[in-house]
Amino acid sequence: MDKIIITDLVATGVIGVEHPERDSAQGLRINLTLYKDLSIAGKSDQLAHTVSYSTVAKSVRQLVANTSYHLVEALADQIVEMLLETYPVDGVLVRVEKPRFVMGTESVGIEIERWREAKKD
Repeated sequence: MDKIIITDLVATGVIGVEHPERDSAQGLRINLTLYKDLSIAGKSDQLAHTVSYSTVAKSVRQLVANTSYHLVEALADQIVEMLLETYPVDGVLVRVEKPRFVMGTESVGIEIERWREAKKD
């Protein structure tokens, strides 16, 4: 399956379980993989036959800015649902990371993968 990849998208939103973490928005790093057959776009060279990564990035940033979650798992699930409902893709892999949140790490986070139908191997 072909992939559209958006790497290290920075989005700002309120996320966290306790205060003071929830008192202000924080930067999150989001990586997206959108699974879609890109063969028509490759032959036509037309944006109409693919998914605009610019539009996807804007949608995700807007979603994160307008929501407030306790868990990155809930935020990632919401991103996946929005992408599958809004864009003509077969599946989505979303990784949400909180940079420098846990001492001694570059980042911590989760990854969720969902498909419209059963995944084809």
